[in-house]
Amino acid sequence: MTQHTPRTPSALDAVADAYVTRSAEVNPLLATAIGVPGYDHLMTDLSPAGHDAQAAVDRDLLRRLDELERDGSTPVDEVDRVTLAAMRERVGLQLELHESGEPLASLNNIESPVQQLRDVFDIMPTGTVEAWENIAARLNAVPDAIEGYTASLAEAARRGNVAAIRQVREGIAQARELAGSDSFFRGFVTGEQVDAVLDSSSACSLVRAELERGAEAACAAYGGLAHFLETELAPQAPAEDAVGRERYALFSREFLGATVDLDETYEWGLEELARIVAEQREVAREIAGPDATVEDAVRVLDADPARRLEGTDALRAWMQETADEAIDGLAGVHFEIEGEVRTIECRIAPTQTGGIYYTPPSDDFSRPGRMWWSVPADVTEFNTWREKTTVYHEGVPGHHLQCAAAVVAKDTLNSWRRLMCWVSGHGEGWALYAERLMADLGYLDDPGDRLGMLDAQRMRAARVVLDIGVHLGKPCPQEWGGGTWDAEKAWPFLLANVNMPESFVRFELNRYLGWPGQAPSYKVGQRLWEQTRDAARAAAEARGETFDLKAFHARALGLGSVGLDVLRDALA
Repeated sequence: MTQHTPRTPSALDAVADAYVTRSAEVNPLLATAIGVPGYDHLMTDLSPAGHDAQAAVDRDLLRRLDELERDGSTPVDEVDRVTLAAMRERVGLQLELHESGEPLASLNNIESPVQQLRDVFDIMPTGTVEAWENIAARLNAVPDAIEGYTASLAEAARRGNVAAIRQVREGIAQARELAGSDSFFRGFVTGEQVDAVLDSSSACSLVRAELERGAEAACAAYGGLAHFLETELAPQAPAEDAVGRERYALFSREFLGATVDLDETYEWGLEELARIVAEQREVAREIAGPDATVEDAVRVLDADPARRLEGTDALRAWMQETADEAIDGLAGVHFEIEGEVRTIECRIAPTQTGGIYYTPPSDDFSRPGRMWWSVPADVTEFNTWREKTTVYHEGVPGHHLQCAAAVVAKDTLNSWRRLMCWVSGHGEGWALYAERLMADLGYLDDPGDRLGMLDAQRMRAARVVLDIGVHLGKPCPQEWGGGTWDAEKAWPFLLANVNMPESFVRFELNRYLGWPGQAPSYKVGQRLWEQTRDAARAAAEARGETFDLKAFHARALGLGSVGLDVLRDALA
């Protein structure tokens, strides 16, 4: 945790704080996600009018920023300068996306309203009767939200913007599952969590009744969504997965907070993939002998009972132990990690998509930072050599240190900087940077654990190639089929470079095809983080100073999540 010098909030901080409040009012799902209390019983309007309402809030913010600059009341210090640059970049880009109509068409297999309307219940408080009343109210509001969502999809289709048929089919399958007899919603409102809070009193009986009514309403709404997607949207959906250069460039800026040369980045991705494969081969020979391949080393590691976990209970316990050990080892040595930041909670997610993700703490830390593992139904065995680097990515010094350090910085940063601003390339780039850092610090000296880190880095490099290659229609290397990149060529390429079960790889491929620009933000973000660090080191040495890596990290994390162009300028 970075040590902050308290500062007097500025006029710009007041505007930024007010923007968070107004955004929470317009988007209660966002309020829950960032841990702002008071909105958990409300639902976001996902209709075109709801999108317009957020755009109006965004335009008003940019007008207020202009006024503050004109009257000379901002910026008053370096914190203000970063806030101003970051808000102009982020909110300006949100408006650019709104004006393009892209948010109306949001539909994919991982991060669209299909998932968001369900996933929000994972992070809602459940420890009081009031909390379950909020859940009941929000469940009963799901039908209106889905009605608004379908209206947005229909409007986007009218404008000629429909997700590829692959993503529509994924949405249909997920919506049907949430509408079915084994729906998450029905189990959620009748499980042990409910019984632990609600007793048999008449008041609690009413809450239970509202919960059950809400669950059935949500199930029925998802059934209606599946019908809409199948009968109205699917006939209009294009077969082509690629979004093209113009749209992709906009998405790339959204996820990086930086403008990069996409053609150069594609070529770098090919080179980086080759470099990582060569490094993997060296480590493989350490594991399995001088003539061993990477595949040979994987077989040796997978056969080692000391590296194997059986069942999700063992997985969760190992995740927690590994995360806690990292915090204990790094605190006070490589990072300052104090108070609430020392707590991370590891959980098995109620979904079964195969994803591993982190959710930040709430503003008051009543909800701690959490690492989630969404385990596919057919996966019951886990190998620690593959996953130690993942714990560092999601936990400390990765996302948990990064996010919690920002949330706790109330004496320095406004609430927009602490809670609301999130840039994928900054956050995911830092998490990949953190994986390499842990290798440099000796935490991955075991050859198996190091191979696991390289395995994860290889996947991230491969998807830079795949994502840019498919969506921009780049030439495909001959070894992967030649011609032009498409989903058919991407599948064997991904299988060859991702050492995971096919169900996970299939989910990942569909994710890249339907969420353009997001997957490369990890590896490209890591590249930009490393370039920023190296520039800071060169500048220190040019001044005749010894570069202090710990101080660099403290200063960088103290900024919170900002676009990578803003990060580079702030640390120059």
